[in-house]
Amino acid sequence: MKISFEILVLFTSATLLFNSCSNDAPKNLEVNNKSEVKAENNLAKKPESWIKERVAKAKQELNSSAGGKLVWQAMEAHGGLEKWFKNGPISFRFDYVPTVDGTARKTVQQIDTWSNKAVHQDVLDPEDTFGWDGENAWLHRNDTANFSFSIRFWALTPYYFLGQPFIFDGKGVVIEKIDDQMLKGKAYDAVRITFEAGTGDAPDDYYINLYEKETHLLKALKYVVSYPAYFKDGGHSPEKTMVLNKLTTVDGIKLPTGYETFALNEVKGELGPKATNIEVSKISFLPDLLTTHFEVPKGASLIKDL
Repeated sequence: MKISFEILVLFTSATLLFNSCSNDAPKNLEVNNKSEVKAENNLAKKPESWIKERVAKAKQELNSSAGGKLVWQAMEAHGGLEKWFKNGPISFRFDYVPTVDGTARKTVQQIDTWSNKAVHQDVLDPEDTFGWDGENAWLHRNDTANFSFSIRFWALTPYYFLGQPFIFDGKGVVIEKIDDQMLKGKAYDAVRITFEAGTGDAPDDYYINLYEKETHLLKALKYVVSYPAYFKDGGHSPEKTMVLNKLTTVDGIKLPTGYETFALNEVKGELGPKATNIEVSKISFLPDLLTTHFEVPKGASLIKDL
């Protein structure tokens, strides 16, 4: 799972903006755009002109390859990349419950989908919080709560699941169309997503997205974890498959209400033992959320585990 501003990079080039305008565009366009930014720069949600520019660039780049076209189709099927950013930050509860070994992780979280920042509140005590401000992982404990997992790793991990396919729009992402993947006897369009060297904390991670041929909706995703703090000598976890549960539509965006995660089965197309149950609830978008929400709170400790 990547903790990187590069994955969802900020496209604000004035050149692209002016190239998208006609020759008889008003001379005060630049002034108007600056005023728009000034009026909205305290919101985590970005101005519409920024969003349109970023989406236009993503559309062009993704549609330049067979794999990218499948990802763009999936984005459109799930509500569209432009709508995704226009909705502003997303909030949701993510209950991760292992079936055998491991510790359950249950938090409510707010994510700045534009610049990959996160704030989590523990469901038992909302004053026990942690997050990622774009540069640092941080932890603020109200009592003696102990989060028995890497704060830096988990800060954006739930979002990197829930945000697919939208998170694959930016710099450092490599998309390849691969042969159809079978799941429960049905064939799906498939792409393999890898990351360029230097992208985030774990560039050796990969995902495989399975899209329904008729609807282009994401049905399942495969992944490995290569986070260096967990794999100090290199390598990664065994591949797992996450099957999406029922989709819900929130402000025009289709998102899963949960996942079932299965271990790898050596027989192609078959699922192995179930590893986790994940429930996603209380999904909403927060267009009025301020950028200050994602700053490191007073009294928090910075976490260094890499």
